[in-house]
Amino acid sequence: MTTEIRTSGTSVRAQMREALRTGGQGLGRLAQAVLGALPGFVLPVGAAIFSGVVTSRFLEYYYAAPLVALALAAVVGAAVAALCVRRTADRTRRFLQRWYGIRLPAVYDPLPKLESDERGHWWTGYSYHRSGTVARYAQLVHWGLRDRTTRAELLWLVVNPVLVVALGGAVGLLLVLGTAFALSGPVPANAFGPVSPRLTSMALSLLVGIGMVLAGILLAPYAVRGYAEVARRVLDQDGRATHAQLTKRVAELTETRADAVGSQAAELRRIERDLHDGAQARLVAIGMTLGTIEHLMETDQDAARELLSEARQSSARALQELRDLVRGIHPPVLAERGLGDAVRALALDSALPTEVFVSLPDRLPAPVEAAAYFSISELLANAAKHSAAERVWVDILYRAGSLRITVTDDGVGVADPSRGTGLRGIERRLGTFDGVLAIDSTSGGPTTITLELPCELSSPRTSTSSAKA
Repeated sequence: MTTEIRTSGTSVRAQMREALRTGGQGLGRLAQAVLGALPGFVLPVGAAIFSGVVTSRFLEYYYAAPLVALALAAVVGAAVAALCVRRTADRTRRFLQRWYGIRLPAVYDPLPKLESDERGHWWTGYSYHRSGTVARYAQLVHWGLRDRTTRAELLWLVVNPVLVVALGGAVGLLLVLGTAFALSGPVPANAFGPVSPRLTSMALSLLVGIGMVLAGILLAPYAVRGYAEVARRVLDQDGRATHAQLTKRVAELTETRADAVGSQAAELRRIERDLHDGAQARLVAIGMTLGTIEHLMETDQDAARELLSEARQSSARALQELRDLVRGIHPPVLAERGLGDAVRALALDSALPTEVFVSLPDRLPAPVEAAAYFSISELLANAAKHSAAERVWVDILYRAGSLRITVTDDGVGVADPSRGTGLRGIERRLGTFDGVLAIDSTSGGPTTITLELPCELSSPRTSTSSAKA
């Protein structure tokens, strides 16, 4: 029985310590919320009051001074509030993520570009303006009022101080009144046994004060949770950020799908052209040559033998062209032996000495292998043509669900996607797989181009090797 009582007492003390610790943490977070809300309220109101007072003093003898002062105060207050909107919302988002792990990503609609017509007027997307500055500000205001995330941030700028006053005021009132009662709050009381009425009143005041302070401390975490819940609902009503992210994602997928369809159509046209102008033309010529040979077999056998030799050479060239065409569609070595060996074979045919390092877990998905292979092929061709390099290094690694390829050359640098279609074509090819292309190329070199393609693999076995070509 004694052990149970001791255990129960220890448990109660531990719970009290945990409650006080949580309450102290809540008080700290509530203080952060109050301090974070002050700039978004004090700065606009202070700027409006200051500008109104200065204007009314300056126009003291003008009959319309109050109206002008009010109008200017409203404009200045709105301008300062506009500057505080995003900062206040971002500060609240950081609080929620740090306190409770709640992520509220801010996704804004793109701001359209201004367009100028032949008259020199500026079109904002909904109205014309003669001044480009006026058009820019009008477009910004119109965009801010239509953008869903910005409207939520404007609402939060108004709700935030009201919420802080309501929640923080309740907790602060309990703490202040409790401290006042504990120090000097007389509670009327009669004598309690040998204790005088004064001492009884002081003891009761101390107990009431401590109780109010403890109530304020214990209420603070709930106030912070209420603050976080209201902030989440205002800044992300009905999952608006998620909806905007999904909309942006759909737009990206639509664009990459269009690029993939366009690239596929261009590739089919290239294959058709190569077949028509190359192997098909040679096969037609071989057929005509064989027809001529049939007529010459009995009259001029020497000429027939020469034409047979030409036909054999033409058939060999047609076969080589077909092999090159197949290799351009999907190299056999890539299909049979994977990306590592295919890149090594590519390096052997490169015009520059190329060193290849490969660390891959077994085989990659076939579409990813093809995209990586043709991207590396394009980069090696660019290095040979434009970089004036002496050596190229290719690193192929798979780490944390992502294929990372780095192609480095010691050339003159300054690789720029806007100068040609090669790098842009690689970007479009990678975009189909949500891949990215990063370029580090300063004047004088070296040039390092990094490709990253997310992909999942099932085999844990890792193959690491390097080779020089």
